[in-house]
Amino acid sequence: MPAKPDNPATILVVEDDESISEAVVYNLKKHGYGCRAAKNGLEGLRLLRRDKPDLMILDLMLPEMDGWKLCEQAREEGHDLPIIILSARTSEFDKVQGLTMGADDYLSKPFSMRELVARVEAHLRRKRQAAAAPLKDEAVTAGPLTIDPARKEAFGGGSPLGLTPKEFAIIHILARRAPETVSREDIYRQVWGYGMMHGDRSVDVFVRRIRRKLARALPGHSFLHTHYGFGYKFEVRDTAGSAGG
Repeated sequence: MPAKPDNPATILVVEDDESISEAVVYNLKKHGYGCRAAKNGLEGLRLLRRDKPDLMILDLMLPEMDGWKLCEQAREEGHDLPIIILSARTSEFDKVQGLTMGADDYLSKPFSMRELVARVEAHLRRKRQAAAAPLKDEAVTAGPLTIDPARKEAFGGGSPLGLTPKEFAIIHILARRAPETVSREDIYRQVWGYGMMHGDRSVDVFVRRIRRKLARALPGHSFLHTHYGFGYKFEVRDTAGSAGG
């Protein structure tokens, strides 16, 4: 029998295919999790607001409100729970779009139930660890940018960038290990909690999102630089009048 969590998390499953929804809920309950299920995006948003689940499993092609919009709305409202997308849409564009809208993970249908449960457990484990053992490093100041582990936020000129937990984790890892170049695989394992699948672009998507927020807050500077084919490096560069790195 699967091990039961001491403090079972609540998981919201938003899926309009009844057979898939029932199978996911059944397997999660076998592992001791509490579950809520919604058959359309609007119902999913209502349950998200009402029940404050610990994690959401989300289909993209939903009636009433699609999964992209629900994911985006959840982030706009400040819900920082892990979001795992389940979708039959398998193109790289769809995966990148889902991650860009605020999802943390993307699993293509058909999928292995064991893999889904393993990903759920990894995301929840990292969430518990972050809550129980907050980062104790000193704040990192790099030019006009301050990265504050105690507040899990970065500030440009004193104003918060509005980073999500994963975005903050990535920039903090890179800043803490500067001037080292950190591989995508290393970043992924530290932030997601398990090994990166071949061809996964999640790290690249999240770095692009961080760069956009940095560029809006601190034009004229660049901070995250690509080592092509390997990973990323944190370094402050003045880009006023020149192309960014």
